[in-house]
Amino acid sequence: MARARPRAGPGGRWARGGDAVVVVTWLDRADRSTLAVHPRGDLARPVLGVFATRSADRPNPIGLHTARVLAVEGVRVRVDHLEAVDGTPVLDLKPALGPVEGR
Repeated sequence: MARARPRAGPGGRWARGGDAVVVVTWLDRADRSTLAVHPRGDLARPVLGVFATRSADRPNPIGLHTARVLAVEGVRVRVDHLEAVDGTPVLDLKPALGPVEGR
């Protein structure tokens, strides 16, 4: 669930149940000094730079998550399948745009 500050509540009025969205988060628990990792922590895999992986550890820990709106309740927007730890700060919520031809 994403929750806006009360003053930002009206900014989410475009969202409706079923809408595809992109949730922008701040991965606040990330290790910002880590620059290379074994993908998914698997030591059998070769070390890669963090930008080539889905590691939360990165110098600028911004997360982008696609999700579907389940409900809008005041300043709260419920979404499904958000790949984030409970309490992760949400920076923004954007409508997911389809192909360029369809806009």
